[in-house]
Amino acid sequence: MNNITIIKKIFRMRTIAVVGMSHKPERPSNFVALYMQDQGYAIIPVNPGQKEIAGETCYPSLQAIPKQVDVVNVFRRAEYVLPIAEAAIEISAKALWLQDGVINKDAAKLAKEAGLLVVMNDCMLRRHRMMQ
Repeated sequence: MNNITIIKKIFRMRTIAVVGMSHKPERPSNFVALYMQDQGYAIIPVNPGQKEIAGETCYPSLQAIPKQVDVVNVFRRAEYVLPIAEAAIEISAKALWLQDGVINKDAAKLAKEAGLLVVMNDCMLRRHRMMQ
């Protein structure tokens, strides 16, 4: 699932919704998202407990985002991923990326069957740096 061809295709996409993005700079969800932003990607924080993170409007759900999302990058525990995958499909995202330690085979299968590119249990920042 985490093959290099899929990862390269995802990195050509430019808009990333970060589900579970924290406002705390020391949290991986924050510094990974900001790294991707520094690399030229548009990031959209998704966290129902925040109105703004890192100067970006934060949305309570994927469905609340008013523009097209290419990649849904997930920083949530595995048991919460299936509804996120369903929402990614609903908003016509092109890819679902589950960060390190996030493993939900049912969600990955559902997303893949709906035509999304899927990466599971891998770090977007680490993979991006490896490709530079």
